[in-house]
Amino acid sequence: MNPHATQPISPIALLRSLLHNRQLIIQMTKREVIGRYKGSVMGLLWSFLNPIFMLAVYTFFFAVVFKARWGVVDGVEESKTQFAVVLFVGMIVHGLFSEVLNRAPTLITNNVNYVKKVIFPLEILPVISMGAALFHSIASLMVLLIAFVAFNHYLPWTVLLTPLILLPLVIISLGFAWMLAALGVFLRDVGQTIGIFTTVMMFMSPVFFPITAMPEEYRPIIMANPLTFIIEQARDVLIWGHTPDWLGIGIYTLVASVVAWVGFIWFQKTRKGFADVL
Repeated sequence: MNPHATQPISPIALLRSLLHNRQLIIQMTKREVIGRYKGSVMGLLWSFLNPIFMLAVYTFFFAVVFKARWGVVDGVEESKTQFAVVLFVGMIVHGLFSEVLNRAPTLITNNVNYVKKVIFPLEILPVISMGAALFHSIASLMVLLIAFVAFNHYLPWTVLLTPLILLPLVIISLGFAWMLAALGVFLRDVGQTIGIFTTVMMFMSPVFFPITAMPEEYRPIIMANPLTFIIEQARDVLIWGHTPDWLGIGIYTLVASVVAWVGFIWFQKTRKGFADVL
């Protein structure tokens, strides 16, 4: 394959590539997940232990030390540990988004052999990264649901809708990942700054506080954050037992699809220069 050849940019070409390379994506995602814990005694068990430890820390510091409360929802005062569970939902959503974006700028530079010597579909690298991030997010969600049942002795049926809430976040994250993966080849500083950007996005989204706690004049900034809507909807289905805002989900998915396509176009248009830079 000529690395300087023009690559297809249509949505159909993207879907065809993902479908054609699905087995390779699955295999490399497994390798990515297993490789992260290679050499450790506990192995993959760490993917479940880490969120358990984090949830325990959140519960202790926010519910016991700071005695923080989210407030009254549907006329019912939250339980002592509810704040930690609500907070954990926001952290899971942000963790999925930030893990994909933080790794994106080095996806190509860390896999130079795939660019120069091997016939390899480079466009699937962000998808593999997303697959690994999803694995850890699912592990965290399982811990969250177990904790929720332990604290509240029930589980709302709306948790079944969680995949529909996370799908548009996955789509838009892939779009940003394609953009950053290509940009990181030509501008190495991106890899140093993206971590700051995702941290700012965490504090500019309702992870640690409800939107109602933000002064009115600053709420448009919070709402412009792509994490805000997903965090709020995830809490609705996982914690409060509410059905999602279907219209909002539909609009978000449409916008996310456009972002993903633009990111894919940028990646395909610039990839012909990867070999020259690397």
